[in-house]
Amino acid sequence: MRFGIKIIGLMMAMIAVVNTGQVGFGDEKDFVPPKEPSSALTLVRAMVCEDVKNLQPVNPTVVFSVEKEKAFCFAEIQGIDKSDTIYHDWIRRDVHVVGFKLALKPPRWSTSSSITLRETDKGPWRVEITDMDGNILKILRFSVVD
Repeated sequence: MRFGIKIIGLMMAMIAVVNTGQVGFGDEKDFVPPKEPSSALTLVRAMVCEDVKNLQPVNPTVVFSVEKEKAFCFAEIQGIDKSDTIYHDWIRRDVHVVGFKLALKPPRWSTSSSITLRETDKGPWRVEITDMDGNILKILRFSVVD
C-alpha cells in the first residue's frame, strides 16, 4: 500500500512539472533570477613569465628552472568601472600554496604576483585568476624543473 502511494505522489509531481514547464511550485513573484557578475571585467592578457618590468611581462614561458628563483603571473584587465579586485591563487599539484588579492583601478589596469622557486617546488603548477565573486577568468599552467 505504501509503495502505491509513493508511485501516485511521484506521478502527480511529474504531471505538475509537465503542466507548468518548471520544477517547483512557487508563484512567479518568488522567482529569483540568476546572479549577474558584479563587474564586466575583461582579461586582455594573462601569462606566467620570468619577470615584469615597466608593467610588461618579460620572457613568457610555461617551464621554469628552479635556478630562475622566481615565477611571475601577469594580468591586464579592462572594463573596470570602479576600484575592483582580482585574485591570483598559486596551486602546486592541486594544493593551494599562496593567494594574492590585487587591486584594480578604472578603466584598465595591469597587475602581477610572484613566487620564489625552491627545489621542493618542482612539478606541475597553475595560477587561477578570479574576480571578487570567485568566477575564474583564466587558468595558467606551468611546470618547475631542475
